[in-house]
Amino acid sequence: MTTYPMIHLSGINKTYQGGAPLHVLKGIDLDIQRGELVSIMGASGSGKSTLLNVLGILDTYDTGEYWLDGTLIKNLSENKAAEYRNHMIGFIFQSFNLIPFKNALENAALPLFYQGVSRRKRNMLAMEYLDKLGLKDWAHHMPNEMSGGQKQRVAIARALITKPQLILADEPTGALDSKTSGEVMQLLRDLHQQENLTIVIVTHDPHVSEQTERTIIIKDGLITPQHD
Repeated sequence: MTTYPMIHLSGINKTYQGGAPLHVLKGIDLDIQRGELVSIMGASGSGKSTLLNVLGILDTYDTGEYWLDGTLIKNLSENKAAEYRNHMIGFIFQSFNLIPFKNALENAALPLFYQGVSRRKRNMLAMEYLDKLGLKDWAHHMPNEMSGGQKQRVAIARALITKPQLILADEPTGALDSKTSGEVMQLLRDLHQQENLTIVIVTHDPHVSEQTERTIIIKDGLITPQHD
């Protein structure tokens, strides 16, 4: 049986056409194995967010190949791209991206709403995940009644609820103080071990990258070779 890497990138280029074309990704080659916990580090403007958007099928690439779990991700229709995002990938964002007029339970359950799961079932699953993340008592609270750490836990519950194979986290601790940041990273590490999830974290914080199994450095749109 062939086992594919979870992520295989070969020669990925991305240029934004504006007043002056901006060549952001300049031939990215990268393999991330199933069950790896990886961080991607780079200065502002290095291309790390663009790379994450390509991995999350939120943005297209110009040339090269992106294979996700053995499937070529290229020229997908918007419906197909949304289907992959909704079933394969869980997203965690720096700014939490919670819907302000929905409570924690409704926010966590949202991806299942898009999958057409009944309200009863999605609320039951959302409660399970909130409980797992220590937020059962906050299920009916609105985002503005929660701390940053609690909001990020709701966002993690939302990312996990579809049982994705890949979690993409964009500066997941960027809006948190150092103590809460440590708690969120511990939570991601525990989830990685318990669920054997593939987790990719974009960060500029060395304290975050130190807690991952491997750090990929991106500079000027290229991955810097790593020397053991």
